[in-house]
This record gives sequence, C-alpha cells and structure tokens, in this order.
Amino acid sequence: MTTASAPRAFVIGWPIAQSRSPMIHGHWLATLGLEGSYEKIPVSPENVENFLRNLPDSGFVGGNVTVPHKEIAYRIASERDAVAEATGAVNTLWIDGGRICGANTDAPGFVANLDDRAPGWDARPGDAVVLGAGGAASAVAWGLKNRGFRVRLVNRTLPRAEALAARIGGGTTAHGWDEVPKLLSEARLLVNTTSLGMTGKDDMTIDLAPLADGTLVTDIVYVPLVTPLLAAAQARGLPIVDGLGMLLHQAVPGFERWFGRRPEVTPELRRLILADLGVVE
Repeated sequence: MTTASAPRAFVIGWPIAQSRSPMIHGHWLATLGLEGSYEKIPVSPENVENFLRNLPDSGFVGGNVTVPHKEIAYRIASERDAVAEATGAVNTLWIDGGRICGANTDAPGFVANLDDRAPGWDARPGDAVVLGAGGAASAVAWGLKNRGFRVRLVNRTLPRAEALAARIGGGTTAHGWDEVPKLLSEARLLVNTTSLGMTGKDDMTIDLAPLADGTLVTDIVYVPLVTPLLAAAQARGLPIVDGLGMLLHQAVPGFERWFGRRPEVTPELRRLILADLGVVE
C-alpha cells in the first residue's frame, strides 16, 4: 500500500507508452521496501510548459523528461547541474524549496554502463568517434570528454556537429561522414547515438574494417539489443556494449533524489527489462 504522503514521481514524453522507466523505478521501490509511486504521463508539446511550470504545486517530488521535452525542461529549470548546462538538456527534475531543479543523467548513465560492462575501457583514453550530434550525442560527448577522450563528432549536417563541438569544448571536433574511415583508423572507441539500427529505422551501414583490433563499439539503441552495428563489430571480433545499461544507470540519480535511497543496477533488473523486451541473454 502507498500512503497519501508517499513521494510521487513521473516520466513525461510524447509519445510515452514505450517508456520502461516505471518498470525500473517500480522494481527499486519494491526491492528496497519503500513507499512511493512513479507514473507515466503523456504530455503534448503544446501542454508541456504549463505542466512543468506547475510542478511545485503538483504534489510530485520530481520526475523524468524524455523526448521531445528535454530542451524546454532545461529552459524552465531555475537550477541546473554541470552536464545540463553543457548539453542544454534536462532529463531529471526535482523540487527544492519551491524551485524547479534539473540535471542531465544521460552522461553519467552512459559512462556507468561502460564501467559496468567493459571495466577498464577508459584506462588509455584516445580518440572516441561519436556518430550523431543530437541530444544523446551531447551527453555522450560530455561524458567521454570528462574521462579524458578526444571526441570526434560525425553528423550528416556538419554545422550541427560544429555547434555541438563548440559547446562541449575540450578539443571536441566536428566531421562529415566522408571522414569516417580515417577517424575509425585512429579510434579507441566508437559510439552510435543516432536512431539508425533501431527497430523500425534504417540500418547502420558503416564499414568497420579501419578499426584496430580491441576497439570498443557501443550503441545507445537497445531495441534491438544487438543492433546491426554491434553485430558487425561482433563479427569482427571486437568488444561491444549494448545500450540497455545506459537506460538503467541514468535512472539511479533521480530515484535517489525522489525516494532517498540509492538503488543498484543489478543483473536481476537487467533480466526484468530484457524479459519485457522479449530477449533472453
């Protein structure tokens, strides 16, 4: 039973039906024996500003924001963490003294997934090639820069990559797709942040031959779990990390903010989400 005074959190997006965040947070609430709730709320672009501005009086302690609302959440939050400031996007909100505060947990979630699934991946940082220049790419680039990598952003629209590179700083550079073969030959890490390879989207068509043996390949897409890019890397004998762990790890800081306990990303939680995806490892 959840009492009326128990903390209430949410995830909003448009659409939102596909979100597995309630399953993740519900699992942690049950595992830790905590009272509280986490609900999925569809909020259209026309209504999101009103929803967010009314948060202090809504009865919610905070929540998650997913596409396409992360940029407006950034604008409305009166206090933001360093990652949010660097990326211009907020995916986690909480109320502090009546103020709306925001963070971007995608960056720490991304690196925590690599720490978990590929220990030592950042022992010898070098060039990291990041495909894409959207919101996810900004979080990934920030995380990699702060682990000592030189980030090479690749995007079909070069000015967008250039703008993101300028925002991230720290030697981050922008490149067109024609430069991919040379960039891959110098890379220690390859990351896909685009929707290419996602179920229902076009496949990722990229020749991995220039990658040196041992180069880590990861994809933030997790449906399918092994994307065409990861399958091609496996076929070459390269180490891979799928994108599911980023989803799980990025949820940790918000849960701790709202419910007062820091949860763990466990094999049991991973199996739970995989079962929902119809995948058995």
